[in-house]
Amino acid sequence: MKIDLTDTTSGKINKALVQGRRAIGTPAVGMVLTLVIVTDEENAYDALKAANEAAREHPSRKLVVIKRVSRSPRDRAKARLDAEVRVGADAGTGETVVLRLYGEVADHAQSVVLPLLLPDAPVVVWWPVNAPVDPAGDPLGALAQRRVTDTYACEQPVAELTARADAYTPGDTDLSWTRITPWRSMLAAALDQVDWRITGAEVEGEGFNPSCELLGMWLGDRLDVPVTRTASGGPGLTAVRLTTDSGTIVLDRADGSLATLSIEGQPDRAVALKRRDTAELLAEELRRLDPDDIYATTLRFGVDRLNEQSAAAGGGSAARRSAARRPEATAEQGAERGGDKASAKAPARKAASK
Repeated sequence: MKIDLTDTTSGKINKALVQGRRAIGTPAVGMVLTLVIVTDEENAYDALKAANEAAREHPSRKLVVIKRVSRSPRDRAKARLDAEVRVGADAGTGETVVLRLYGEVADHAQSVVLPLLLPDAPVVVWWPVNAPVDPAGDPLGALAQRRVTDTYACEQPVAELTARADAYTPGDTDLSWTRITPWRSMLAAALDQVDWRITGAEVEGEGFNPSCELLGMWLGDRLDVPVTRTASGGPGLTAVRLTTDSGTIVLDRADGSLATLSIEGQPDRAVALKRRDTAELLAEELRRLDPDDIYATTLRFGVDRLNEQSAAAGGGSAARRSAARRPEATAEQGAERGGDKASAKAPARKAASK
């Protein structure tokens, strides 16, 4: 069921939601969170499609905020709110409200969104594109427990990581970090099979890919080893090589789907490591609403190291190395998330190396 509202208010939208639920015979709400999607008209369809697929796992009220910018000064002075309310089959799982803000009301989107939030339910704000430099400082971001961005959609993805580190607030996360969860899990599982001292690492992938950079930062942070960043033709991440005192561990994915895990002295194994779509990434982030401490420490560690290298070299280069230093994070924090088992082995390797 769809209900179109022109030049409306938040109160009328809430009444339309109740009317729609009664019309389809489901007066109960039954949703676990409010997902606020801040996007533009061009990307709204794809973002809402991904959110609807993620809502199969996390039933939610989806509020799509589209700020319409008028070129005419006369039109910019006219504040107007149009809404499209979807319930039942047209909304997938949960409810959907598409909000189009015109004129001055676009500068006060939080006042429109606030009355539409589900009571006593967590709020997640997602920017598929054009995320603010400081998500927590954004008026809409301030309403949320979790704020999801995607540096891969930025014009300068790697440079954007520095801005994310400077403005980081607990609750921030990025889909570029989510993309490497299977890689971190696979590498941690490989390290659980051996008791070797790691001496170095190499991350191979597309140039200027923030996921490749974040994986290199994570390895340098958790294993306390120098990391070499090598550019390849992609797609995405293509290989990780860990150098040890007893051989090499290689996780190679050349086609973006199937990877080969090679450990010295063991037969090669084929492992599924496909590139995931946005809906899968979003669903993973909605599974946890607490701050991601490992993302925070990885980001700070890596960006600090990149800044030091940039200052030393008078600029950047395609091949970057993360120098070794141990941050304030503990091994228990490192094991908090699925892909961080490698951190539990890092202290033992350091002791052995000394």
